[in-house]
Amino acid sequence: MQLVLEKRAERSNTIALVSPLIAIGLTIVTMTILFAILGKNPLLALHAYFIAPLTDSYSLQEIAVKATPLVMIAIGLSLCYLANAWNIGAEGQFLIGAVAGSWIAVETQGTDAGAWVLPAMLVLAAAAGALYALIPAICKVKFGASEILTSLMLVYVADLFLDYLVRGPWRDPHGFNFPTTAEFDPVATVPLLIEGGRLHLGSIIALLVVAAAAILLGRTIKGFEIRVVGAAPRAARFGGFNANQLIILTFAVSGALAGLAGIIEVAGPVGHLQPGISPGYGFTAIIVAFLGRLNPLGILIAGLFLALTFIGGEQAQIAMKIPLDVTKVFQGILLFYVLACDSLILYRFKLVFPNRQVASGTH
Repeated sequence: MQLVLEKRAERSNTIALVSPLIAIGLTIVTMTILFAILGKNPLLALHAYFIAPLTDSYSLQEIAVKATPLVMIAIGLSLCYLANAWNIGAEGQFLIGAVAGSWIAVETQGTDAGAWVLPAMLVLAAAAGALYALIPAICKVKFGASEILTSLMLVYVADLFLDYLVRGPWRDPHGFNFPTTAEFDPVATVPLLIEGGRLHLGSIIALLVVAAAAILLGRTIKGFEIRVVGAAPRAARFGGFNANQLIILTFAVSGALAGLAGIIEVAGPVGHLQPGISPGYGFTAIIVAFLGRLNPLGILIAGLFLALTFIGGEQAQIAMKIPLDVTKVFQGILLFYVLACDSLILYRFKLVFPNRQVASGTH
C-alpha cells in the first residue's frame, strides 16, 4: 500500500480563492500555540500583531511604507512564476538596485545637481536590477542552469558587494566609523506625501505598478502569452510562443521592479545606504506573491497583510518582549500552509495497492 498525490481533473475556483484565508487561519492557530509555549498570552499577542497597528495613523503609514517594496517585488515575481520561471533572487536584485541608484546620490553629494538626480537614480536602479536578473535567466536559457540556484546564489554576491562599499569607498568620513554613506541630499530623496510622517511617493509608484500589471495580464497579448507558457507549455509551443524569450522578459521586468524598490527604500524611509537595508523583502515577497494568488490585486492585499506582521512584530516586541524573529517564524509557517493548501487544491491523496502477481502452474 502506498500513499500518492494524484492530479485533480478539475479544481474549484471558489476553494482556490478561499485557500489563502484557510492558510492564514491555520497560521494563526499555530502561532497561538507557539505564543502559549513561549509563556505569552495568545490573545494579547495576536492583538499586538494584528489589531494594535491599525489603531493609530503613524502605524498605518508604516504599514504602507513596508508594503511598498513587498508589493513591487511580488508583482515582478508573479510574472516570472506565471511564466513558469522561478526567480528566487529578488533580494539580490533589490540590493543591486539600491547600490546602483545610491551611486548617483553619492557622486552628486554636496554639489549643485538639480531635480534630475532622483529620476536618474530610479532609472539606473531599475536597469541594474534588470541586468542582474538577466544573469540567471541567460544561464537558464543558454546553458540549462537552474534559475533557482543561480538567482539565489547571486543574493549573497549583492549583499557582500553592498557591505564592501559602505565599509570602504562609500563610508561617511563623518559617520563615527559606522558602515554607512552620508545622508543623501534633498534632491536625492523620495518626496514625502504627509508632513511629519514617513509615507512617501514610492507608495503611489507601487499602486501604479499594480495597475500596470493588471492591464498587462488582463488586457494584452503579452500577458496572455505569459499565462499560456506557464499553464500549458505544449499549447504555447503549438501557438508559436517563445518560452525562452518570455523567461528573459519576465526576469528582466522582475529584476527592474526589485531594483526600483531597492532605491525607493534607500532614498525614501532610510535616507542613506547601509547594510541591512532589507529585512528580507525579496524573500517575503515570494510569500506575498503566492498568498495573493499571483494576481495584482491579491498581491496588493497580501502585501499590506505581510507589512502588518512586520509592524505588529515590532509592537509585540516592545509591549510583550516577544522576539522579533517570531515574525519570520510566522511568515515561514504562512508560506508552508499556503503551499500545502495549494497542493491539496491541485492534487488529492490516493491509496495505491501494488498488483499482486499470482504464480500459476499446470497440473
